[in-house]
Amino acid sequence: MSSQMPFIPRSEDRASAPRKIVHIDMDAFYASVEQRENPDLRNKPVVVAWRGNRSVVCAASYEARRFGVRSAMPALTAERLCPEAIFIPPDFVRYKEASRAIREIFERHTDLIEPLSLDEAYLDVTVNKTGLPTATLVAKTIRQQIRAELNLIASAGVAPNKFLAKIASDWKKPDGLFVIQPHEAQSFLQPLAVGRIPGVGQVTESRMKAVGVSTISDLFNLDLVQLEAHFGRYGMRLHQLARGIDHNPVVPNRASKSISAEDTFERDIPLGDTEPLIRRLAEKVWNGSRGNARSAKTVVLKLKTKEFATITRSLTPPAPPKSCDELAAIVLALRERVEFGPQQLFRLVGVGLSNFQIEEAARTSMVSDEMAAVVSDSGTTVLGVEVGH
Repeated sequence: MSSQMPFIPRSEDRASAPRKIVHIDMDAFYASVEQRENPDLRNKPVVVAWRGNRSVVCAASYEARRFGVRSAMPALTAERLCPEAIFIPPDFVRYKEASRAIREIFERHTDLIEPLSLDEAYLDVTVNKTGLPTATLVAKTIRQQIRAELNLIASAGVAPNKFLAKIASDWKKPDGLFVIQPHEAQSFLQPLAVGRIPGVGQVTESRMKAVGVSTISDLFNLDLVQLEAHFGRYGMRLHQLARGIDHNPVVPNRASKSISAEDTFERDIPLGDTEPLIRRLAEKVWNGSRGNARSAKTVVLKLKTKEFATITRSLTPPAPPKSCDELAAIVLALRERVEFGPQQLFRLVGVGLSNFQIEEAARTSMVSDEMAAVVSDSGTTVLGVEVGH
């Protein structure tokens, strides 16, 4: 063992140096973990999902993706696209274990880690703990360590900010490393489709195309006044991103804004039949929120009709719920505020806690520790954590 003392970054070094951000994104994470655990699954089309009419794909191996299988796709569609697919029920305990092992590798290099989910995170390596001379070398070393120690594959993006690093990590997937130097940002961004911007979904992209914006270059050529006229407060953010500007720091230990669980049913059911499901979801949310030295002020009920219309009801009681039974009682009271006739059927119900009051001394729970999901043969139940931005 080397007797050389580890390199400890000084706070003033971090403050004065330009940022060096690495975005690590695991490749087909859930499916890759399954293939690692079962060698018979390697090089085969693996779909992590339960079979069922209402089940959705949690993850797909790259062998399955070649057939067009994607995450969040209905499992029936995946089965039609890839009849030879091997369906594996998800094991989130196993995935969380792998995520923690990856996190331990990150911590060898920096304490500034912002997890986005179990399989991706931002790292600020402006000054790293191992004294490696470049952020590119840090990213390369992390990828090598993940492969050698965990037998998993990660892609990485290296850039001067989070926005560019996120785009870069996706550029050479799978098993890729891509670097965007500060002076290359503009020439790299200009030809990209606006859909490449993280956070720009299909709806926003359609709105952009309606005003003649298809590429980041088109976005760049609109002034701030025009962008704000079309996109409101988001216009300022788009103005900056089109220029490769992102001042958002890597934020470790990001606090939760909401915790929720929802269930899609095997068959559409009337509202009156949802009570046992609401109580079960309330228990999942309550267990997910315990131990967090914080209390939620707002309780939320979410419903989706068989016609896919989404209805939400919320209540901020005088005091937060103090037990699972109290949470369930509030949600059931919210259900009484849903004004539909007995003939209306529903396909989904969800329960949530939001508007958390956070004790400053207790911001120690990581998003990766709070994320959980359960998929059942009666449908899909997901316990999710929304984080602040």
